[in-house]
Amino acid sequence: MLARVERYFRLAELSSDLRTETLAGATTFLTMSYIVFVNPSILADAGMPAEAVAAATCLAAAFGSILMGLWARQPIALAPGMGINAYFAYGVVGGMGVPWQTALGAVFLSGLIFLALTAAGAREKILEAIPRQLYAAVAAGIGLFLALIGLRNAGIIAPNEATLVGLGDLSAPSTLLALVTLLAVAALQVWRVRAAILIGIAGASAAAWAIGVVEWRPGGNALAALGETALAFDLGAALSLGFLDVIFVFLFVDMFDTLGTIIAVTKKAGLMSADGRVPHIKRMLTADAAATTVGAALGTSTTTSYIESAAGVAAGGRSGLTAVVTGLLFLAALPAASLVGMIPAAATAPALILVGALMMTTLKEIDWEDVAIAVPAFLTLLAIPLTYSIANGLAVGFIAYDALQIAKGRGGRVPWLTHVLAALFLLRFVYLAQS
Repeated sequence: MLARVERYFRLAELSSDLRTETLAGATTFLTMSYIVFVNPSILADAGMPAEAVAAATCLAAAFGSILMGLWARQPIALAPGMGINAYFAYGVVGGMGVPWQTALGAVFLSGLIFLALTAAGAREKILEAIPRQLYAAVAAGIGLFLALIGLRNAGIIAPNEATLVGLGDLSAPSTLLALVTLLAVAALQVWRVRAAILIGIAGASAAAWAIGVVEWRPGGNALAALGETALAFDLGAALSLGFLDVIFVFLFVDMFDTLGTIIAVTKKAGLMSADGRVPHIKRMLTADAAATTVGAALGTSTTTSYIESAAGVAAGGRSGLTAVVTGLLFLAALPAASLVGMIPAAATAPALILVGALMMTTLKEIDWEDVAIAVPAFLTLLAIPLTYSIANGLAVGFIAYDALQIAKGRGGRVPWLTHVLAALFLLRFVYLAQS
């Protein structure tokens, strides 16, 4: 049996072995397992039952990771994505007043569209239409969005009538706990502790229970609670939202998060070919899109490939067995998902802030010397957190980029689809202004 596993995953060819792949899978799991507690805390703000979302998070991560490992045979794990879950909760449900069932329908549809585009080979056209440096600004803008939510949930910042936002009550026990946790987790990351965020969440939760910030109570059965969200999506209502308003954003973020992760992880693992091609890229994209549709059916926001997979690669993971082990560990984590209701905001808020900080690294990809690129990137970066909407930031950046490229005489070099998308985003703003 073990010999068949070694042959299927080509371990000898990849200079790896069962022990190394297992340890690599465990490393990836420990690095990204914080999502089991953070994702439900975010989606609960959209009115979704936290225990059901926790179960859906574990199952979606297990399905996506195991599919990626068995079919694409690559060491990339998947789980509900950070940033896009905040857009789901605060931008779509909170900001637009859309029921969470409708938002889940939009996620499900975005997964189906991603599957169709991958099967048809149309993703290349879309990639050409999206300026890479603008995507870097979107990624960083999502990081600021996450950090803003984390700072608010921690009580570090608070609404202020004079300045819109100001310093919160730093003497509040929960805020002090969040600040201490933030510094402690940052220190653990400096020391390269793999499970830094998970350790921080566990430690802060224990401290919160000890000082009475949150009350200890036995957890329920997260798997039994799954019935509250499973197949609860509303496809008909989702179609009425409009493609550019919601579905396109879910599709856009998933597609580029996935591509960015695939390129980064396969390059780090030495799996990329000499001419820069990624083996089994179509299977990898298909696995990601399938995980999104399954995740939405279970009851969670967009499931995507995780850059934390690089931690497993750094530990020696080279094959799909790494991802399979990660997926199996997410299944094993299901019983712990029932504890999600006892995790205070002071424990999860620091995770949002730190993940946001790590997403700032994409800013180095932007050519800040070129005004025609710097201005759209800057507007995108600001608009996402300040309007609580990835869609608005993306739209502003697209319109500004297209307009400035035309003003610079580069309009003919810009892909036609870029002009079309910019025009559609502009019409979207006109429609919103009149409605």
